[in-house]
Amino acid sequence: MRAVLLESFRTLPGVRTVPDPEPHEDAVVVRVEATGLCRSDWHAWAGHDAGVTVPHVPGHEFVGRVVRVGSGVHRVAAGDRITVPFVCGCGDCLQCRAGNAQVCPRQTQPGFTHWGSFAELVEVRHADFNAVEVPEDADARDLVGLGCRFATAFRGLHGRARVRPGERVAVFGCGGVGLSAVMIAAALGARVIAVDISQDALALAERHGAEATVNSTGLEPAEIAARITAGEGTVPVTVEALGLEATAQAALLSLSPGGRHVQIGLFADEPSLPVGRMIALELSFLGAHGMAAADYPPMLDLVARGQLKPGRLVTRELGLDEVPGALATMAERPWPGVTVITP
Repeated sequence: MRAVLLESFRTLPGVRTVPDPEPHEDAVVVRVEATGLCRSDWHAWAGHDAGVTVPHVPGHEFVGRVVRVGSGVHRVAAGDRITVPFVCGCGDCLQCRAGNAQVCPRQTQPGFTHWGSFAELVEVRHADFNAVEVPEDADARDLVGLGCRFATAFRGLHGRARVRPGERVAVFGCGGVGLSAVMIAAALGARVIAVDISQDALALAERHGAEATVNSTGLEPAEIAARITAGEGTVPVTVEALGLEATAQAALLSLSPGGRHVQIGLFADEPSLPVGRMIALELSFLGAHGMAAADYPPMLDLVARGQLKPGRLVTRELGLDEVPGALATMAERPWPGVTVITP
């Protein structure tokens, strides 16, 4: 198969012909219909993930059709059209049995623990537990993000923060996962404030549900918080979708007493946060690390009913040969909206 192969960290990958994946006993091989380019893939390329070793094929959010089935797989069949959470649980541990597969201690992650979806084929481990069947007639662009950023944002807002209609929600960072959070929060009835340094990203946020925006270019965390809280005061829910210390600080400074902060962005280094404020105001700091396959039905129902339209966040489509350059430069030249790759 053809795949984007990372042969050393922080160097330009190449598109190579590599062996097709052979499924483990509990796994299936999926022919990739479409896959997303996510900042987490850039972290893998940059060497920030200790579990990634080279040579490596990145890519972790995808939709496709099963073409090979391991001997121990019984629920998933060749021909099924599926997506999977980017965190694939083992299905047997205490966390998986409790419904928390997204924090499974034996988790596997395509594109991190093994080769991923920037390729024509990708292996999905523990397939009976992790495969999520998707509609045959759904546009692939509406399905790609359901494996990672859209599902993570949904889990963070719906499952962790339990956002209520009418609440104000401030979303910091309007890349793919941040825009997903904007759209989801609006669909849940929240009043959304979007924060970013890119006017193009803020325009997309307004198009997808934000009622107000803050351009944070050149502002210190306290100044960003002051812009957000001017007028109606502090907000009960914040979402940080970048993994930057300054925006996480600004988010926590913007929260009402008893407020809930959802941390989705991954930090390259451990951040310094206003813990004293968190204690004094009894703020909740809630991590969101994907979503278990069993929790997908409410999100899929909103997609089926047209209340969530992830495909509208797609602003660029690439072929496999265009991926190396886009991956290596995405931190310096971020693309507004979601990028979809069709191998």
